[in-house]
Amino acid sequence: MEMTSTRPYLIRAIYEWIVDNRCTPYLLADATQRGIRVPAQAIKDGQVVLNLAPMAVDRLELGATEVRFNARFSGVSQSVSVPVTAVLAVYAKENGQGMMFPPESEEAPEEVAESADSSPVAPMAAVPAPESAPIDGGDKPDRPRPSLRIVK
Repeated sequence: MEMTSTRPYLIRAIYEWIVDNRCTPYLLADATQRGIRVPAQAIKDGQVVLNLAPMAVDRLELGATEVRFNARFSGVSQSVSVPVTAVLAVYAKENGQGMMFPPESEEAPEEVAESADSSPVAPMAAVPAPESAPIDGGDKPDRPRPSLRIVK
């Protein structure tokens, strides 16, 4: 069963978490990717940092395929569009907390699936830790500590 990317969901969740904590959400994007539309003066070293604070943007849409909004750059209102695949991080300006994303291919999911190894992905299962391992440094060795491992 093919699933959609988690990236747009995580972008929205981290954005909301940052705003809920009264911090300024910043988005770091790869400005070299196809489909990105940002002012050229905002691009530095092939990347762009965008302030997504509710007071800094208008009509913010954190969509499944792109992040869109209007913002002022050098006093001029401009439309900004960033494909979700170009997003490298969403973080709080004040403390740097947030989430980074690995660079993602611009290929469609079907193309990625076709080019990937044809062997099926192994499901993950919870496996208890050895009984001798303490839980959170506590003194209850009789309770197994859950962990994950790939089962082939």
